Amino acid sequence: MLARRLVQLYLGLTLYGASCALLLRAELGLEPWGVLNQGVSELTGLTVGTVSVLVGALVLLLWIPLRQRPGLGTVSNVFVVGLTMDATLALVPAADGLPARWFLLLTGLVLNGLASGLYISAGFGPGPRDGLMTGLHRRTGRSIRLLRTGIELAVVVTGFLLGGTVGAGTVLYALAIGPLIQFFLRLFTPARAARPDSEREPAPDPDEVTAGPLSAPAPEGAILRP
Repeated sequence: MLARRLVQLYLGLTLYGASCALLLRAELGLEPWGVLNQGVSELTGLTVGTVSVLVGALVLLLWIPLRQRPGLGTVSNVFVVGLTMDATLALVPAADGLPARWFLLLTGLVLNGLASGLYISAGFGPGPRDGLMTGLHRRTGRSIRLLRTGIELAVVVTGFLLGGTVGAGTVLYALAIGPLIQFFLRLFTPARAARPDSEREPAPDPDEVTAGPLSAPAPEGAILRP
């Protein structure tokens, strides 16, 4: 049902924003786009959530020359994730001690995978950053793996130079996020298959989502990046 998919979409986006905030509070290293958002935040004084919205909107503008068409999930991603990040950061205090920081990191990582599975399997379009990669793939003929690697390396290096946090959490995220998303896609996608053929939209193949930032997501099910 459309209503269920909409709930799944916005629940996934909300949980994704919350998970990014937990990773930030852990202070053990962020995912590549999180490093960039934090670095720009340090440079400008804007909140991390506001930077996430602005960066997402800028990336979405880059879709125009690539002739990419955003879906509801794409546009919603730009705003909901950033707003939820700021709200969660306002509610969750900084962690006191290394065990608490690791707890926040691991909780944020699992929640990130769960949220991504919800968002992707709702089938309302890829996030802005993944749409950029698939658009470049279609325009240039380069492999998504190569494009993804190049873009995310550039993003994490830029964010680090601006003051973003790179550490054990960055490596752990790269290794664990693919398997986590694949697990949660398998969990949430079967419910879509139960609908009649006339109502069913193509769902992403969980086996096409592989580990870390070097993976090549399918255009219809690209991994969400905040």
